[in-house]
Amino acid sequence: MNSNLALSTPLFGTLTLNDAIGIALVAALVLLVAAAAVALVRKKRREKRVPPPAAPPPPEARPRELRKAAPSPPPARPEAPALSKEEQEELHKEEYRRKKEEERAHKERRRLEREAELAREREEALRREREAAEALARKQEEERARVAAEAGRTLAAGLAKTRGGFMARLNALVSGGKVVDEKILADLEEVLFTADIGVKTATHLLEGARERARRNELNNPAALRSVLRADIERILSLDGRGETGLVVGPERPFVVMVVGVNGSGKTTTIGKLAAKVKETGKSVLLGAGDTFRAAAGEQLEIWAERVGAPVVRGKEGSDPASVCYEAVKQGVEGARDVVLCDTAGRLHTKAPLMDELKKVKRVMAKACPGAPHEVLLVLDATNGQNAIAQARQFHEALGVTGIVLTKLDGTAKGGVVIGISDELKLPVRYVGVGEKVADLRPFSPHEFVEALFDERA
Repeated sequence: MNSNLALSTPLFGTLTLNDAIGIALVAALVLLVAAAAVALVRKKRREKRVPPPAAPPPPEARPRELRKAAPSPPPARPEAPALSKEEQEELHKEEYRRKKEEERAHKERRRLEREAELAREREEALRREREAAEALARKQEEERARVAAEAGRTLAAGLAKTRGGFMARLNALVSGGKVVDEKILADLEEVLFTADIGVKTATHLLEGARERARRNELNNPAALRSVLRADIERILSLDGRGETGLVVGPERPFVVMVVGVNGSGKTTTIGKLAAKVKETGKSVLLGAGDTFRAAAGEQLEIWAERVGAPVVRGKEGSDPASVCYEAVKQGVEGARDVVLCDTAGRLHTKAPLMDELKKVKRVMAKACPGAPHEVLLVLDATNGQNAIAQARQFHEALGVTGIVLTKLDGTAKGGVVIGISDELKLPVRYVGVGEKVADLRPFSPHEFVEALFDERA
């Protein structure tokens, strides 16, 4: 379309098409504004004419239908008629009975609660008693197990090898229904002289058997067995003069000098003796007088720590007499009950070493008059008759007062104890049948003979 197209009007004269469109748009806008203004004015007028909402009319002004529908207030209760005197008393009695019943019910509940509490307490006490009894039973069982573990071997078990030696041959000789004649006695002589009881002891036992045979007292082998058994027990008990174990005298300190050759178990025996002394409630002190053997002092210190006893030591290679003197001196100053002194364990065949032990004994007496009060000789049972020779040499030099026979469980030569008791008349204080403290057993002649002749063990 051509925009230059001209229109002719009476008011504006000749206009172009564009001019006409612009005028029309302006006129339309003016009309819209005018219409909006008129609408706004009318709205304000209507708002001014609307009255505010009226308050609700009172109930009297409401219609009758609305008044009937409104809820009415509840009617007042009629006053209760006055109670007579009898009724009031009955009411009071009823109230009193009710209160009493409540009190009774309350007391009954309290009683039941107390009974329930007492029942719980009794049950708790019974439970604690059961637990205490069970704990005690467990403790006793543990103690029995500990005692059984520490009880060590029986003497019969320790003499098993000896019974398998000359005692086996002796039992074979006196068993059965054989008549005790000269042949039986000759066989008995061979058994005794090949045993480790010593020639002197074997001769004594054989002469006793022959004398009874001449008196016709041996009618059967069982009688011969009984005779040998009685004679051996008499020899071991030193005719009733022997004492079993270490008897601590009234002297304080009671000084024990322990001697023996190397390898006899001397230091270990001292440790076990210390444990046994402590078990009796006595105090004990150890003296490490074996200064020549390597590690002897350390070994004794281990035992001292184990049993809770002090130990006096010197330097390795120092004078044993000075160590023992110091141990006894400390025992006197410390009011100890028992002093156990270890000594050098040299061979008994070397005279200078025996002289050294004599010196140790003399020096002990200077520290405590009368010491040593016991001289224990430790012998290795595996040495057989050589142990008898050792015992003789030590006894002549030092005046041995008791024997400790160790390693009895490891040899068939346990009969040596019979020869020692018979030849030297020395009491056997202890026998060793194992490694534990309890395996160092106080020597009982009767128990020893029972174990020696026990065919069931």
